[in-house]
Amino acid sequence: MDCEQVVVTEFEEKTRVTQVTASLPSETGSRNDCVVVIYSKETGLLGKRFVLDQETMRIGRGADNHVVLEGDSVSRQHVRFERRGELWFAVDEGSTNGTYVNETQIEHETELRTNDRIKVGPTIFKYLSGADAEAKYHEEIYRMTIIDGLTQIHNKRYLFEALEREIIRARRHERPLSALMFDIDFFKRINDHYGHLAGDFVLRDLAQVVQSRIRRDEVFARYGGEEFFIVLPETSLEGAAALAETLRSKVAEHKYVFQGEAIAVTVSIGCAVVKEEDTAQDLIQRADEKMYEAKRGGRNKVCH
Repeated sequence: MDCEQVVVTEFEEKTRVTQVTASLPSETGSRNDCVVVIYSKETGLLGKRFVLDQETMRIGRGADNHVVLEGDSVSRQHVRFERRGELWFAVDEGSTNGTYVNETQIEHETELRTNDRIKVGPTIFKYLSGADAEAKYHEEIYRMTIIDGLTQIHNKRYLFEALEREIIRARRHERPLSALMFDIDFFKRINDHYGHLAGDFVLRDLAQVVQSRIRRDEVFARYGGEEFFIVLPETSLEGAAALAETLRSKVAEHKYVFQGEAIAVTVSIGCAVVKEEDTAQDLIQRADEKMYEAKRGGRNKVCH
């Protein structure tokens, strides 16, 4: 099994990966199939590719696995990828916290289809298959530079590039540009009480709730941790505040249920409008200040 490393900057968590000696490619035609790490809290693991050129690849905390991940949410023998003819299956090994494919926990096993996302503890792999798996891999590496692997929305790097473009456009056409910044209230309590896997679930689910209200010309990005940012072209401060109130209400009303437990989630939102001499950082800072004003005012609020 070959593994290949591409460095992509992300969050940090202690993770270890064992290097596996390559075997001869299979004659079944699936030698290009692979899994790629698209989300990890450890920089060295992100972007790593594991070519599926053996009949089985095992992932877990135990040293005898092909891929060894450290962390309390990873079982000693967590999951295996198993080839059956031309197909690959993800088979849970009776893990304590479960294996998730496309955000759904598998009962025992499931057939993998190209672009499926497999979550093992805090780490997310993407399965790529077919004769063009190599090309898909390079596309995925580029995608990692602009998309957050956990929430599947834009990341901080893309946000800054887009915001700078929108500020220039707003000045050129003399049109308003507003922004929202928000984070999840008492997110540490969610992690402490329900566990970090539940925290990841909340981040993903909340991102989907908000994404459903975002227009095509607006930019929604994960700023970092539990903080999010929305760029609103041709939107006044009053319009931004109205959208913020809609989002605050939608987030609070949505039911977040992880492994049978309901989790209450609210957000505090700050609104700002670009001024004549603003840089991207200036606009972000003002939205951030308003967000903290909302927190000081009792949380689950909008300030502008």
